[in-house]
Amino acid sequence: MPRTTVRPVHTVQELRQQVSAWRAAGERIALVPTMGALHAGHMALMTAGRQHADRVVLTIFVNPTQFAPTEDLSRYPRTLEADLAKASAAGADLAFVPDVAEMYPEGFATTVSLTGPALGLETDFRPTHFSGVATVVAKLFIQAAPDVAMFGEKDYQQLQVVTRMARDLDLPLNVIGVPTLREADGLALSSRNVYLSADERAAAPVLYRALNDAAAAITTGTPIAHAVEAARVTVSGAGFDLQYLEARHAQTLAPIQSLAEGPVRLLVAARIGTTRLIDNIAVPS
Repeated sequence: MPRTTVRPVHTVQELRQQVSAWRAAGERIALVPTMGALHAGHMALMTAGRQHADRVVLTIFVNPTQFAPTEDLSRYPRTLEADLAKASAAGADLAFVPDVAEMYPEGFATTVSLTGPALGLETDFRPTHFSGVATVVAKLFIQAAPDVAMFGEKDYQQLQVVTRMARDLDLPLNVIGVPTLREADGLALSSRNVYLSADERAAAPVLYRALNDAAAAITTGTPIAHAVEAARVTVSGAGFDLQYLEARHAQTLAPIQSLAEGPVRLLVAARIGTTRLIDNIAVPS
């Protein structure tokens, strides 16, 4: 028989009741936090979760605290019915779909304060973003009590921030990064790609190509600063409003000058039209 669409629950109490039943049966739990508008990248997170656990809990919550007043909270796509069908096809067992009042009840007054990998890059342009992310993710970790949580490498700084937070707060789970899924032309899958016009979509893969060209140059001896500057010129020349294109230490996200200083990650954020795109790749050592 075909599997029925995964059941949504809307309260922390319902979530905990189901997770407790699975725990009592000796089952491991994987958590996949999302804001919905699911695509193949999210499906890969759920598939990876199934490889690490017996049960997969998907969360769908468009978190207002990680959006700045100038950002696209109201425009962010909301496709719950389609999301639940995709979650079922990917093997999720439960979808936690809280409303804002469930996550941030009246009088809510606590946030997570961050330094380390949260400093710079995204926060140069979105100063409150990671505080909002870390606060909601910490709540989800506590609410669902998973053994593992799956995060995509496309949001690489977020992955490092969440990993550091879980370690620093002694949260009893492992955060697992899942490789970025891409279109055939290299564009990283993102829920925001639907905003791109035809011309913008044609230009968008320049980000990935510029990162790859810079990584290749670095591995063949070009100084990191020179390779990064060439990539910046390429991206800006393709019509992007470049926000950052940087080489950072892959774990700490501290600035890095050479391969000898540790593993290198190249990260970029740029706008084309009204759409902000991010991407990143590792530099082979």
